[in-house]
Amino acid sequence: MAQVVNMPRLSDTMEEGVVAKWLVKVGDEVSEGDILAEIETDKATMEFESFHEGVLLHIGINEGETAAVDTLLAIIGEKDEDISMLLNPDIKVDSAQLDLVDQINESEKNNNETNTEIEERNVGSSKNFEIIRMPRLSDTMEEGTVSSWLVNVGEKVKEGDILAEIETDKATMEFESFYEGTLLYIGIEEGETANVDNLLAIIGDENADFSSALLNGDSEPKPVNKAVSTENDDKNEAPKTNTEKNENDNEERRVFISPLAKKIASEKNIDLKLVKGSGENGRIIKSDLDGYQNKSDQRVENDIIIDHKVLETNESFEDVENSQMRKAIAKRLSDSKFTAPHYYLSVEFNMDNAIAFRTQYNTLPDSKISFNDIIVKACAISLKKHPKVNSQWFLEKTRLNHHINIGVAVGVADGLIVPVVKNANEKSLTQIGTEIKDLALRSREKKIKPEEMEGSTFTISNLGMFGIQEFTSIINQPNSAILSVGSIIKKPVLIDEKIQPGNTMKLTLACDHRTVDGVTGAEFLETLKGFIENPVTMLV
Repeated sequence: MAQVVNMPRLSDTMEEGVVAKWLVKVGDEVSEGDILAEIETDKATMEFESFHEGVLLHIGINEGETAAVDTLLAIIGEKDEDISMLLNPDIKVDSAQLDLVDQINESEKNNNETNTEIEERNVGSSKNFEIIRMPRLSDTMEEGTVSSWLVNVGEKVKEGDILAEIETDKATMEFESFYEGTLLYIGIEEGETANVDNLLAIIGDENADFSSALLNGDSEPKPVNKAVSTENDDKNEAPKTNTEKNENDNEERRVFISPLAKKIASEKNIDLKLVKGSGENGRIIKSDLDGYQNKSDQRVENDIIIDHKVLETNESFEDVENSQMRKAIAKRLSDSKFTAPHYYLSVEFNMDNAIAFRTQYNTLPDSKISFNDIIVKACAISLKKHPKVNSQWFLEKTRLNHHINIGVAVGVADGLIVPVVKNANEKSLTQIGTEIKDLALRSREKKIKPEEMEGSTFTISNLGMFGIQEFTSIINQPNSAILSVGSIIKKPVLIDEKIQPGNTMKLTLACDHRTVDGVTGAEFLETLKGFIENPVTMLV
């Protein structure tokens, strides 16, 4: 029997993925454990293996295409197996959506008629309806916008039916009903934005009296922009003429478009009025927008080309599409920098004892550690003594983590990832060194697992190997601090009131002032300095 393979969630924050490369093609035999494709997430490009055995019958997402988690990726089954039943449901849903879209402009009228009928019913009837509120569809969602309603007031709804498409801070998602009955009321119209938990709709028995829910304050006032529009209409012409005009305008402006195509059009600033859809009933789909360019943009581009010829300049550039990882790095670091109040503490360590310690330690059998391994171990022990540096900020509370998981920044071709050494304070120097080498190698080979990049409580970034003497880093939230490690420099130092040649290293601690005060950060660095300048004390 054919098995559907959907776009997997390969990281805790992944909402969509890009198929970087298919390693099999339609018709190929696939065994359980075979690598099907390389998928680019918001953190890394990872190999995705098959959990089924059979023949690859269908590819739903081509190379280079982006799709949301749980979108049809592929179908695996027996050779020549009929998979039409697995493909047709999507088509039927799209057709149903198109039929329902034709009725959307009538929803407000239906709402008013329904509300009038409700007010005339017996208020004493028992509660036989369910209130649907704006759902929280992502961990960071605070408000949502109703992109489109797929059902109208008065229509029957079954459990599992798609009620609406809701645009969140991450994606536009389908929202399904958890109840069965009639759609009695719509609280948030298309294009309107409302906070999570605001009244979205009411579903119940056909003749249910839900006026009590509205009287209790569950109905939300209309947005200001809609009120302004109504006010302007009243000023211009007679109400009847305006109503007819608005309905005609809505007919002209209405565009049938798939959610993916809508997202692409928004990103590329494409005027949908100029695009002819090739889908069912003229629906605009992704392929209609591939390579599309607005006429105005083309005209501007041509003007620019002419200007270049006239000026005979030698300037040139190349536009590189931002990867999912690049976008994620940009968003997270921006959020961290502009949310957490950063401050920085720098201190210079004498590394003479650390150099001697490392040289002697590496003479032991099966032992090979770096200076970075020593710093990781020293940080782990120091964090145990200063739990506020190992904390997380929440609006109403601060979490002091008892476990110590240290993230180690690793540069890869597409950007930066942070594999995590879990429970670093409980591991030996040799264990830490071996684990970091393994994590770094698999990070660069794109073989690291999502769970190996999660759960850090403190982060270390080391650019010393590039000759960087001192730098500052942006905190890897939800951590409260990140340590920036510079290179070891040979220079004259004052020891016992005598100037002698020595080796020093500068370390800079970036702290979140919401959780780590200046004194706390300074005390942590003082403890860290003691361990790094005398590494043998870490073994006691």
